[in-house]
Amino acid sequence: MTMAIDPRTMKTILQLQWSQPIGLEGQSSGNDSVSSLFDTMLDQMMDSEKAALTDSSYRPATLEGYLAAPPQKGTVLPGLAPLSVSLTEAVSTAAEMENSRAPVGDSSYEQLITMAADKHGVDPSLVKAVIQTESGFRPNAESSAGAKGLMQLMDGTARGLGVTNSFDPAQNIEGGTKYLGYLLRKYDGHLQVALAAYNAGPGRVDRLGIRTEADLVAKRSTLPLETQKYVDKVTDALRMFS
Repeated sequence: MTMAIDPRTMKTILQLQWSQPIGLEGQSSGNDSVSSLFDTMLDQMMDSEKAALTDSSYRPATLEGYLAAPPQKGTVLPGLAPLSVSLTEAVSTAAEMENSRAPVGDSSYEQLITMAADKHGVDPSLVKAVIQTESGFRPNAESSAGAKGLMQLMDGTARGLGVTNSFDPAQNIEGGTKYLGYLLRKYDGHLQVALAAYNAGPGRVDRLGIRTEADLVAKRSTLPLETQKYVDKVTDALRMFS
């Protein structure tokens, strides 16, 4: 079996190799030239690798890319619909303890949630958990920052998602679920990372170098306190709806 080598690792090894002294005269210019050549070759390799990873409806590089090539209806993101084994194990004990506690929510939105969740490959329980946390199922909710509706969409995000009226439950749930699906695919199904990005914005999460649950644990304190609490609240709500 052939083992793939990360181009970035190869680049580091080669740079270290070519940086070893080979003589005093002409050493700097020769090494610079070779290093530049390998930099160019390996950067091209990494660009190709990056393109291969992002040229997919499963892991889009941008929201625009996701909207241009959304997942096929009925395609569910592994780990979310149904829940992954690890997440199922995490919530099962709590579910058993709270089996007599009725979920909070509004059954009048059940069909809208089911349709949007199925269309965008998201667990409907997760959509309900986000709505519960964001607005308490109040379609006219509006935050001081200007987030609106059931899933608290900002105006700019709503426009990008094709939502013309964030206070319309059908449009809001459709747009919010589409956005949630995009984030889940962007972060390869890492649920809590996607939730942090939903609250704080993917740009902020990316700048902090958070891509996985392990990254989130290690860098949790670098996120706004509001975002830290938000992730916990949605996770708790997910236990109720699962």
